[in-house]
Amino acid sequence: MAVNIGNPATTYNLLIDTGSSNTWCGAATKYSPTSTAQSTGDTVTVSYGSGSFSGTEYTDQVDLGGGLVINNQSIGVASTDQGFQGVDGIIGIGPVDLTDSTVSGGQPVPTVTDNLYAQGTIPTEMIGIYYAPTTASGTANGELTFGGIDQSRITSDVTYTPITSTAPASQYWGIDQTISYAGNQILSSAGIVDTGTTLVLIASDAFQAYQQAIPGSSVDQNSGLLEIPASQVQNLQSLVFNIGGTNFEFTGTDQLLDQSLNEDFGGSRTSYYSIVSDLGSPSGQGLDFINGYFFLERFYSVYDTTNKQVGFATTANS
Repeated sequence: MAVNIGNPATTYNLLIDTGSSNTWCGAATKYSPTSTAQSTGDTVTVSYGSGSFSGTEYTDQVDLGGGLVINNQSIGVASTDQGFQGVDGIIGIGPVDLTDSTVSGGQPVPTVTDNLYAQGTIPTEMIGIYYAPTTASGTANGELTFGGIDQSRITSDVTYTPITSTAPASQYWGIDQTISYAGNQILSSAGIVDTGTTLVLIASDAFQAYQQAIPGSSVDQNSGLLEIPASQVQNLQSLVFNIGGTNFEFTGTDQLLDQSLNEDFGGSRTSYYSIVSDLGSPSGQGLDFINGYFFLERFYSVYDTTNKQVGFATTANS
């Protein structure tokens, strides 16, 4: 997402992340303070599932486009970072509590969504996210709607479910969910919705049940993905996510990585891989799945801070 920071502004390419809440820049394009910048004197350190950054905190003007201008937004300015090649940083749109202890001052810092609402720019503290399936790495294919829902993107009512009470998923955009494959339940637990995770990750025991239900499938040593034998592709059964009493279905085709992306994951160009993978821990840990980017390509998602709930609807891609 192109985000303008400062006045005169510099444009930064920031990853949208519902699994974290700090906004920061400087990984590629360096940050230069302007007339709207103010150093707080505090340091910022955030660790992610596959990277980290540390630096200093500033407040500055942040322009998200479409008239969404935030004054005095806390931003981190990276002095060191790991795992963010090709981007400038992150715009964190997770719950504000995820910023706790990330800044040396000790207090949580308001997110961009918090400040848009507090400054009267949006009527409710809500974000709608739409993605379209892509067949090329780095292709722009998403839309964020701050303060509401883009009704033109959805083909059903929005099903809302409360933020789960199960920790640690409850600290994130965490939900309760039941997953079934071929009509058989393989997981019923709490987990999170995260734009910053690419795959659909499920607890190890659930993943083993999924793999065992697909004859001949095995984890590819090069990509780490579950490889589906060509002979089984047409036999893949529905993978169903029940959220808030509504079923959200992945057909067999939906479960397959687009072959044009295989080599980006270290796989073979002509093989078939599932977008469902092993979370790496057994169920019962309080965070037993991550509905990542490939899930969100199929369903519109809504992150409602005001009402402490997450919503989903079908789209033309479902």
